[in-house]
Amino acid sequence: MSSDFEAQLRAVSLRVTRPRLAVLAALRDHPHVDTETVIALVRAEHPTVSHQAVYDVLRALTDAGLVRRIQPAGTTARYESRVGDNHHHVVCRSCGTIADVDCAVGHAPCLTASDDHGFVIDQAEVVFWGVCPECSARPTPERSVSSKGSR
Repeated sequence: MSSDFEAQLRAVSLRVTRPRLAVLAALRDHPHVDTETVIALVRAEHPTVSHQAVYDVLRALTDAGLVRRIQPAGTTARYESRVGDNHHHVVCRSCGTIADVDCAVGHAPCLTASDDHGFVIDQAEVVFWGVCPECSARPTPERSVSSKGSR
């Protein structure tokens, strides 16, 4: 797998470095993580990699199009290595879990704006919000009160 990452880096004219390979591996295995989590994952394998190096790598990989930075409203920035397919995201309002949602139609931008204001639109970014299966299965104060009242 490292050779795939090396080829990706070379294809966008980036040098192959240990921190870049480590960040790509972390994002492949843990999509939608924040910067602090990326740092922890990288440092678990390479303890000498600095925080600043990880920040710099994330910026370089994002600028090169190998990594996508997302930031749903009210959340910290997250990173993923799934790029180039115009997919969307669903976010749990309770725990913050993020999952990928394939494009509604399949071809970018997959949605048509009601008024494009003269723009040539090439991408649509949609965030669906809801409650994930784990959180919806947990009892909430509202559910506990309503279940007690119906006995």
